Amino acid sequence: MAYFDKRWVGVFNYRFRRRFKHDLSKLERAVEYILDTRPDLAVCTGDLTSTGQPGEFERVRKIIKRLADSTVPLVYTPGNHDCYVKRPKCVAAVREAFFEANQGRCAFDDLPRRFELGGAEIIMLNTSRPSNLLCSWGFVAKEDSRRVAQWCEEPKRLPRILVTHYPLVEDHIWIRVRHRLFGQKELVPVLESGKIDLVLCGHVHKHFLKVDERGHGQCCAGSVTRNGSMVEITCEEDRFSYRTVTL
Repeated sequence: MAYFDKRWVGVFNYRFRRRFKHDLSKLERAVEYILDTRPDLAVCTGDLTSTGQPGEFERVRKIIKRLADSTVPLVYTPGNHDCYVKRPKCVAAVREAFFEANQGRCAFDDLPRRFELGGAEIIMLNTSRPSNLLCSWGFVAKEDSRRVAQWCEEPKRLPRILVTHYPLVEDHIWIRVRHRLFGQKELVPVLESGKIDLVLCGHVHKHFLKVDERGHGQCCAGSVTRNGSMVEITCEEDRFSYRTVTL
C-alpha cells in the first residue's frame, strides 16, 4: 500500500539520498554517551524514521530501549517523518514508540503536556502531522497554541523549555516554504517575551543556535545520524551554555 500514499516519495528519497548520509550506528553511540554521562534529562526532537513505517520504528526502538529503560528521564516529540502518513499501522507504530520513548509518562493523544523533569519545566508540543505529497509542513493547532500560551502566563519556578520538532522561529522562511511551520504566531511573542526560556527543536539537519547573551532562545541540535554529534546544554543561574559533543 506504500505505493498509493506519500511513502513512495519517502522511500525514493531514502534509497537514493538519505541512506548515504544517515548512519544509525551514530544513534547507538549517542545512547551510549547519555548512559555513560547520566545527564539530568535527555531530549529527542523527532524523525526517528524516514517514512514512519512499523519496521523502521522497530529498528530504532531496539536502539533506544536501553535509554528508555534507564533512570535518565527521556523526552521524545515526533517528527514529520515519524508522522508521515495516516495508514493505521503507521499511526499505531508512532504511538507505541512515543509511549515507550517517553517512559510511559504520557500517550501521543495527551499532547501538549507539561512536566517537571531534570530541574526544568518541560512543555511538549506536537507540531507534526501528515502533509501533502511534496511538502514537509508542520502545524500548531489553535487549541494547543492557546493552552501552551496559557501555561506560560503562570509564574516560572524552573527554567521553562518547549520541546517540539519544528523551529518556532526560522530565518529565510520563504526559501524553506516547503518545510515551514504554520500556526505558531501566538507562540512566537511568548518566546520573545521571555515566558519561554528555551525552545529545543529539530527538523533542520544542521545544528543552529538563535539565543541571546544568556543563552535563552532556540536550539536545534541537528541530525545525530547525519552529523554524528549532539548538543549538551548546561543551565546555571538562569544562563544556558552549549557544547557540541562529537560521537
